[in-house]
Amino acid sequence: MKRIARLVRAELGPPYVTVRQALARRHWRAVPMTLAAVCLTSVLQFVQNQPWGFPFVQNIGSVRAEEPLWLSLLHTPLSLFVPALDLPVWGALLQILFVFGIAEICLGWWRTTVIAYAATLAGTLYARLSIGLGPHHPLGLPATDAQVVDTGPSAAVIGLALFLCWRYRARLTGGVLIAAMVVEVVLKANLAGKEHIAAIAIVLVLCGVSALRRRQRPSGRVECATDLPPIQS
Repeated sequence: MKRIARLVRAELGPPYVTVRQALARRHWRAVPMTLAAVCLTSVLQFVQNQPWGFPFVQNIGSVRAEEPLWLSLLHTPLSLFVPALDLPVWGALLQILFVFGIAEICLGWWRTTVIAYAATLAGTLYARLSIGLGPHHPLGLPATDAQVVDTGPSAAVIGLALFLCWRYRARLTGGVLIAAMVVEVVLKANLAGKEHIAAIAIVLVLCGVSALRRRQRPSGRVECATDLPPIQS
């Protein structure tokens, strides 16, 4: 048990300390972007469950691979905050509050936004590629998936969680996250699962770019897991 406790502290201790200190100093003011995202998701959930609101939300925030690319790109940012109709909304709200909140404190709101959007966009673009490959290709999907509405924060949440694992050197947690997404695809090779893999791939690229930039800093200073940017004001 002590070994497990040490492992948990090593993996999750640094981000926990960062988040605890930020919340102790600034309370909910430490996560304004996250709170705005939770409120936006709640509003969109309420609106899309109204007879008059469902077409409106679909027209501004739903993404389908059968749509023109420019329209999908236009809808993609807002699609993060449109909860999937077949899943409980509290799950989406908890994902945003927990993962986006930690990321906003540890990475800053703009890095959180960039990573979340990059992960979601990777899934949106991959959907078109996989449907073009067809169901008989290992990376492909059937043409009927082009009509599937792709909404929700799951790809962004997975991308942010993986980037946080890399940033804090929580290698075991990151490995478990990747393995879980691979198992998801093996057990149920649907659009959502393969988009999650695409999100992981683009975030790994972002991790590599970030590592390269740090190595090229003139000071030659190596950033440790707890040596992170100050909390955003």
